[in-house]
Amino acid sequence: MMTIMAASAAAQTATPSSNLATMASMVGGLILVLLLIFALAFLVKRFNLVPSSNGKMKTLAVTPLGQKEKLVLVEVGEQQYLLGVTPHQINLIDKLEQPLEITPTSFAEQLQKVRSQQ
Repeated sequence: MMTIMAASAAAQTATPSSNLATMASMVGGLILVLLLIFALAFLVKRFNLVPSSNGKMKTLAVTPLGQKEKLVLVEVGEQQYLLGVTPHQINLIDKLEQPLEITPTSFAEQLQKVRSQQ
């Protein structure tokens, strides 16, 4: 009889602490999910994973030249520009007379073709 009373008393005292543990677990899970959402939003913004939707200016191709230097082919309206980009400045290298048709694998070859024709 004493064991049953001790077990029921232990169950009554464990109920508020188990409710508290359940609540803490839910709040912890909520905080974890919110942190994950903010971390993913930061990564999307940091690495520019969402393409721009304005359609007036497009980056057609990028060719890295070094760790922080690259050639960028940009289309503004119907005109294409070849830009040299470094961490400190952007230089216009050429305004292309004939627009290039870009395929992802042959940007360097097409650029050499255009340069050799000039």
